[in-house]
Amino acid sequence: MQPAAPDSFFRLACWFEGALIPVAVLVGRITDIDPFAELNFAELALFNGALLTLPLLLLFCLLQQLPFPSLRHIRELLLETLGSKLHQRHWTDLFILACIAGFSEELLFRGTLQPWLEYKTSPATGLLLSNAMFALAHAITPLYAVLAMLMGIYLGMSLDYSGERQLLTPIAIHTFYDFFAFLIIIRDYRRSL
Repeated sequence: MQPAAPDSFFRLACWFEGALIPVAVLVGRITDIDPFAELNFAELALFNGALLTLPLLLLFCLLQQLPFPSLRHIRELLLETLGSKLHQRHWTDLFILACIAGFSEELLFRGTLQPWLEYKTSPATGLLLSNAMFALAHAITPLYAVLAMLMGIYLGMSLDYSGERQLLTPIAIHTFYDFFAFLIIIRDYRRSL
């Protein structure tokens, strides 16, 4: 099977991420959880999201510099899968993809699964279980899955950052993080050419 061309990869990525929205709604119907219940527009949530993205970006940049083989392998995979397919896209395309991914993944994992698992078990167990699922969905390597779980826990905890549950905060964090990670990966890919 031939690898997807850059244009078709971008469209496929947008469609795949967007398809998680009806999945979140369906899971919400099955579990009797409204995935949109804690999603309200608030400037403070966007500000908190931008602020809480900074530690993740610093960690991402640090991990890019560390010479460990398992981290080097992840960097190579990201360059191969994302850098090679997205390096010709305009930054607005990357932002659109980041918005779709941030919204859809957070709607599913933090808007539906986490509240349902918290209700069925406890807040701590729900946080851990929903992010174990988040890690499995991002398991391109074992270390990447661990990093995804830690990031998911961070995103899950950000739901209550302002003192009341607000889904827009983790959506903003996820979106900003993905966007800047895309830009860094593409910069590194272009340097490697």
